[in-house]
Amino acid sequence: MATRPISDPSLSLFRLLDPNVLADPYPLYARLRSEDPVYWDPYLHSWVVTRYSDVHAVLHKFSADRTPSPDMMRSLGLGSIEPIAAVMVKQMLFLDPPNHTILRKLCSTAFTPRRVEALEERVVSVANRLIDAALAKGEMDVMADFAEPFPSIVFAHLMGVPEEDHAQLKKWSADYAQMLGNFSHNPDGIATVLKSTADMIAYFQHAIHSGNLKDGLVKSLVEAEIDGQKLTEEEVIANAIVTMVGGQETTTNLIGCGLLTLLRQLDKLAELRDRPEIMDSAIEELLRYESPSQHTSRICTEDTLMGGKLIKKGTPVMAVMAAANRDPERFADPDALDFERKDNRHMAFGWAAHFCFGAPLARMEGRIAFRLLLERLKNLSLPEQKLEWRENLGLRGLKALRVTFA
Repeated sequence: MATRPISDPSLSLFRLLDPNVLADPYPLYARLRSEDPVYWDPYLHSWVVTRYSDVHAVLHKFSADRTPSPDMMRSLGLGSIEPIAAVMVKQMLFLDPPNHTILRKLCSTAFTPRRVEALEERVVSVANRLIDAALAKGEMDVMADFAEPFPSIVFAHLMGVPEEDHAQLKKWSADYAQMLGNFSHNPDGIATVLKSTADMIAYFQHAIHSGNLKDGLVKSLVEAEIDGQKLTEEEVIANAIVTMVGGQETTTNLIGCGLLTLLRQLDKLAELRDRPEIMDSAIEELLRYESPSQHTSRICTEDTLMGGKLIKKGTPVMAVMAAANRDPERFADPDALDFERKDNRHMAFGWAAHFCFGAPLARMEGRIAFRLLLERLKNLSLPEQKLEWRENLGLRGLKALRVTFA
């Protein structure tokens, strides 16, 4: 049995670099699921799994400890990106238990249901303020005017840093997200990521040492103590960065992609506007239908037989959650948008130990955003425009989305 079989190159996720495929990746995912669900991608040098059951197994059993150390980067002649590796190896996203468990427990305290519920009044106020500004202009780019600033303003408060810094925080997050969602296909973007990483480190160092840090996630991490030990400053900053990036990008893309989906299916937009009682289930369906996070990588921990293929220990595996979320073996009529879908256990927030602990906040932000946008923007419609998707193959989002309203 071959471990790395000859593969059909037309199934490679490298095809997402084609703007037409990136605009609608779901036919490619459907081909992968039906023709080669455990696929050796010759361009990415990774296995790619797309069926719900296989993605579940990978997220549940395989290792998240996949980031090369700074020393390894140097030995590979990639010393220029060593500063990024030095941050990533301390982030819980790339750690296994017990280190992951400790960091996750500390960070997740900022996202307990009780704390998230206490934020609701502020979140509603932020959303209304942004919609007020759009109504005054008489037009809206949903991304620039709402979907991007909305979660970044909320997150500035959650982190305990000044709200007026939200635009800068959002820009840094978008830059850093290139490392989280992209394959190594854009070497020209490394300089931007390096600069943004350095700027974020300097920003949080200043916040920590200024003596003016407000109550929030950063202060909680600084003061946290586990078995008599405190986190290092580097660990505090690294995990503040990854929490901030993940929290902002998920919500931004949920709102942008979700509203585009509704504007393309106006009967569904009307259903959601007229039946606010289905909002919670509608958010889950929008997350399943257009997953903000499309895929993630893991490392196989032991020789594993999956889909008739032998995945060797130590081999990278890419789990495509967006493909799993449209697997017809798991979801009936998966390409249909059904706001009352039963048993909708999608994987938009991951699974198992690395399930997104910011999910309660993202869900609340999504619920408030769609309710207020549909309530306050009358006769909401999608004018003729060329839609452009961000060149981020793992974190699915639009560059802009112009809408009209009465």
